[in-house]
Amino acid sequence: MKKMIAIAAIAACGAAHAQTNVTMYGLLDTAIDYNTNADAAGHSRTWIPSLGGGMFPSRIGFRGTEDLGNGLKAIFTLETGIYTDSGTTGQGNRLFGRQAWVGVAGSWGQVTLGRNYNMLYNSMPEVEIIGPAQYGLGSLDAGIPNGRADNSVAYKGTFGAVTVGATYSLGRDVSNAGGPGGTNCPGEAAADAQACREWSAMLRYDTPTWGITSAYDRKNGGTGAAAGLTTSNLTDSRLHLAGYTKFDAWRLAAGAVVRDNEGSSATPRSNLYYFDGAYKLSPAVTIDGLAGRLDYKNSGNDSTLTMLRAIYDFSKRTSTYVAIGHVSNSGTAAVALSAGGAVGAGMAQNGIITGIKHSF
Repeated sequence: MKKMIAIAAIAACGAAHAQTNVTMYGLLDTAIDYNTNADAAGHSRTWIPSLGGGMFPSRIGFRGTEDLGNGLKAIFTLETGIYTDSGTTGQGNRLFGRQAWVGVAGSWGQVTLGRNYNMLYNSMPEVEIIGPAQYGLGSLDAGIPNGRADNSVAYKGTFGAVTVGATYSLGRDVSNAGGPGGTNCPGEAAADAQACREWSAMLRYDTPTWGITSAYDRKNGGTGAAAGLTTSNLTDSRLHLAGYTKFDAWRLAAGAVVRDNEGSSATPRSNLYYFDGAYKLSPAVTIDGLAGRLDYKNSGNDSTLTMLRAIYDFSKRTSTYVAIGHVSNSGTAAVALSAGGAVGAGMAQNGIITGIKHSF
């Protein structure tokens, strides 16, 4: 009898353990980048970018689920961004700057609380074919790859071909480290309830061969916040509309991001247009590219970016790549090819980047 009880206890422990799953994962992407006209004097620069490689930003994370029964499960993700050039953390010096949330999920979707991706970011997969890479859309608009909100609640659910989502943040960015990941807007102030609030919504329709996506994101400013959003009645909003198709060895996508940024008194309104695609040349070789234009209303300070990349997959986890890029700046525009890079105002820039990516 005692033996039977012991066996039952061991089996019960095993069953309980099987209901919980925690996974550690990561991706490391490091590249060497060469850019012309890296300053007003026209000097060139060779460097290893901190903010990401030629395919993806580096990260290490933990995700887990626990079966709560009746189709309900607890979920969490902790993910830190890594600067592989120096071994430091990214996203405004946060420990888990890419994601840090916990929530519940079921057949109705999932609700998560913490530091979440906003729905502008969630609308980009499939249409941002080259990914959040150097020489990508993030060079024209840093708000796209940095679409995260502190102090937020998020919902996302997929029902057949339709995916819907929404986020609401009580204080979108607690870091004052500077850059797009540290804009000093913690919010949650009793004296000003609207300070640093952010909300976003998404609607997608995806089929095996084509899809369309849309998203809207709106940020409120706050006292001392960066990018000119220094009061809570100033807002920065983006509307994203895009579509994609997949056939044979091709993937093609096109879209636009319409922005109204009240933090910029000179050029509050802009349109970002992009077209990108990929062709699977062989099981191991992919050729992809991007063309994008950032057009400010009533201003000559516009920028056009193009890039072409070749990727060789050693395996499902390890790839090497080389990309060439060109950006043209008119007026006093100073859009650099690489995130964290620099270019002389009004100058064109050429670049070549090569590196290696490994995921685990």
